[in-house]
Amino acid sequence: MDKNLSALVLRDTGMNNNDLLKSKLPKCWNIDVLSIKEDKEEISVALPNYDVIVGGRIGMDIPRKGNLKLYQVPFTGIDWINPGELPEGVPLCNTYEHETTIAEHLLGAMIEWQTGLMRDTDKDMRSNSFNNRSINKGPHHLEMMGSTVGIIGLGRIGVEVAKRSKIFGMKVMAVSRSRKDPDSFIDWFGQFDEIEKLLKESDFIIVTLPGGEQTKSFINHSFFRMMKPQAVIANVGRGEVIHEAALYEALASRRIRGAIIDVWYNYPSTSNPNPWPSRFPIEKLDNVIMSPHNSAWTLAMSDRRWEFVAANLTRLADEEPLENICFIGERVD
Repeated sequence: MDKNLSALVLRDTGMNNNDLLKSKLPKCWNIDVLSIKEDKEEISVALPNYDVIVGGRIGMDIPRKGNLKLYQVPFTGIDWINPGELPEGVPLCNTYEHETTIAEHLLGAMIEWQTGLMRDTDKDMRSNSFNNRSINKGPHHLEMMGSTVGIIGLGRIGVEVAKRSKIFGMKVMAVSRSRKDPDSFIDWFGQFDEIEKLLKESDFIIVTLPGGEQTKSFINHSFFRMMKPQAVIANVGRGEVIHEAALYEALASRRIRGAIIDVWYNYPSTSNPNPWPSRFPIEKLDNVIMSPHNSAWTLAMSDRRWEFVAANLTRLADEEPLENICFIGERVD
């Protein structure tokens, strides 16, 4: 495409790497970095002229008769927008690149559950040295090898978890909403109506499902009753996928061994900048490894995302097919 193009980058996204974006784009691009909060009037006036919006929620209607050719989200979740909010024919694309870091986070937490190295062994030795025991006596810890991991949702994150689990000699089970050919590192694959087998056999259950009405409270009381007493459940999808009360009751009663939770039910807001992540006191339980929805958060991941954004804008300029199209706008004014 020979003509110049313009993009509005919303710096309120909170993860911007504007210098990297600009360095990766061809010279035909003009980039404006503005704030929804501080530059609202300027955005409102100029919005019809932009070819691309890069960011999350913009907080105002996008003119149907404007120049918009692409709404590029520089992260993954798009539950805040639907096709009816975007002008007819405009594609919305999201960005991944987080799957490897989340998989590393999960494997690290799984290893910790098996060894107790940081939460138990290291702490005890700092206080009690050898604690009056010889080096070949004392409580045994568990191994990753020979354990079973069950992955609910075999998307990008699930695939990366499966690859790494196989390296540790684990059996890998997975269920997916859509039929797909499992890779060689999946030992057993089923659809959601076969999930009982996964729940009953898995030592680690990894939930990677997105939010939404179809998945809300999908993991409920009956699911927890199917799990092994020694099972550990992990959630890196959306908090709402696991029924909040069911999760707390299963952990507090020791119905299951524990949990690895990165996504939650309450998040910081203007009115409450530091809430507890659940209405139940999960933070008081000793059988949970908690993190503040930051399992993916590395500088390398952020760079990869903005490199992808730049690549998609370049595809648009070159009239090549876009990647990661989530939906096409349907709003007709």
